[in-house]
Amino acid sequence: MKCLHCGHCCLTYAIVVIKDPDKVPRETDDNIVLLDGTKRCPHLQGNKPGMYLCAIHDYPWFKDTPCGIYGQIENKDSPCRIGAHILKKEVNKNG
Repeated sequence: MKCLHCGHCCLTYAIVVIKDPDKVPRETDDNIVLLDGTKRCPHLQGNKPGMYLCAIHDYPWFKDTPCGIYGQIENKDSPCRIGAHILKKEVNKNG
């Protein structure tokens, strides 16, 4: 699944994140935090749907995190359905 950078997952989902990416792979319980969906991920950069970026996406261990593993029914080359929906709503809202 291709991320469309809508920010929805990082802004509204309950997710497990690494607090300090420089401490990985020496993971400890105090370096992992569960966000309950009321706070944005601390690694999310940007403020506009379609333009969000993840500050830790390029770390080699990212692909093994819950965010890196996340997917939908689509294959790896399909655009994210949630992202497409969020971006379509944004376009309709703005005109």
